[in-house]
Amino acid sequence: MEGFDGYKPAMAMVGLQCIYTGLALFTRAALLQGMSPRVFVVYRQGVATLIMAPIACFTRWRNPYNKTSLGLRSFCLIFITSLIGVTGNQNAYFEGLYLSSSTITTAMTNLLPVMTFVMATIVGMEKVNFQSLRSVAKIIGTIFSVGGAICMALVKGPKLLNTILVLASSISDDENLELGCAFLFISCLCWSFWIIMQVPISASCPDHLYSTLWMCLLTTIQSAIYTFMVEPDLKVWSLHSYLELGSCLYAGIGTAISFFVQAWCIQLRGPVFVAMFSPLCTVITAIIASLFLHENLYVGSLVGALAVIIGLYIVLWGKAKDLEEIREETLNNDIQKLEPKSLLNNTTSYSTDLEQSLLPPHK
Repeated sequence: MEGFDGYKPAMAMVGLQCIYTGLALFTRAALLQGMSPRVFVVYRQGVATLIMAPIACFTRWRNPYNKTSLGLRSFCLIFITSLIGVTGNQNAYFEGLYLSSSTITTAMTNLLPVMTFVMATIVGMEKVNFQSLRSVAKIIGTIFSVGGAICMALVKGPKLLNTILVLASSISDDENLELGCAFLFISCLCWSFWIIMQVPISASCPDHLYSTLWMCLLTTIQSAIYTFMVEPDLKVWSLHSYLELGSCLYAGIGTAISFFVQAWCIQLRGPVFVAMFSPLCTVITAIIASLFLHENLYVGSLVGALAVIIGLYIVLWGKAKDLEEIREETLNNDIQKLEPKSLLNNTTSYSTDLEQSLLPPHK
């Protein structure tokens, strides 16, 4: 069972990338029908809040010993993280998705591992030692993953599979690619900030469901205020099709799941481990598009997918070695703490034996 438990974070992150793939496909379709990206963010976070509220309340009611209070420090951390890491991230992401395309969006978001690795190194969460094989492996694996994901999105080459139905993902002239890529780049920065901030939030508020509920609620309020400031017309809040309604519900459920899963995985494996799974979204998107949407599969997509998988396993190997070193250091520290105590106990027992008289006491 221990071996299986060790794979649970990786399995959870792979499932999360599948959710992100569906989110990109459904949301892109809803935005093209005329739905406002900012309104979509508000509905998404509102649905996530409604889903998380009863779950978090039931969990706290069922476990009376888990009464984690939200102090001023925890609230400030969650508020700032919600403002930058969720509100800013989501609004920039979906605006970039609307202005560019699904392919470019999945390619740009693969910059997340590099940004997270750099941020984690700056704040001291990740140590880079170029003489260490583990650090070199993480750097090389990051380059492989990002390069492979970009190769999948931008390099085609010869066709591998010919299909009857071809859905060409052409980019229309009215799409502002430069502005869309800029929004996506800002989204990656905000997303990396959110991942980094999960470490102090988890330390300040260990209850992930409770912190996720507050984050969803604050993001809903912040996004609603931002939307009213940018689009004061109330007509933008109306939903015109079942696709728009379904995409909002799907996004809200996916948001609630992703927040909890990412916070849990970050606590177990660290922020870089979570960020390194983002290139898999591009791989899964290409597979689904070729199998179910009958899109063409090119050599560039296959080569990029292999590079992403190779880079991912290289980084995971480096992270596994880091975990082994941490466990060894923890074990050594525990042994060092126990040895003086046991030696002191032995000395005390020896001195007690010497102080005791071998002759019976005088009456």
